[in-house]
Amino acid sequence: MPLAGARNIDGRREILGLLLGGERTVQAIAGRFDMTRPSISEHLRVLRDCGSVGEEKRGRFRYYRIEPEPLHELQSWLGPFERFRRQRLRAPDAVPDGLLDPGAGGTFSDGTEYDR
Repeated sequence: MPLAGARNIDGRREILGLLLGGERTVQAIAGRFDMTRPSISEHLRVLRDCGSVGEEKRGRFRYYRIEPEPLHELQSWLGPFERFRRQRLRAPDAVPDGLLDPGAGGTFSDGTEYDR
């Protein structure tokens, strides 16, 4: 679960999404976001430290790419939760009360309560 504990996960998720298209330099990544290069470098450092992104220096530039193994581990860990979610949503009365109200908690059809 390398990404689960990362702060500011939205920015890192966006960077990972960009890297799905192939490796990029910090300059190329920074050009796609409304962030400074130091901010992009910090996000890349966190992603690199948790193993989600690899880097390779070529000449004056460092190229960043997604490392697939940590994403595979995350997907494997999330698998049982995804199966649970799909099973719960198959039943006609399985949609929790308040699901359409993003700030509300609710109750599943079996009486189990949840919070948002």
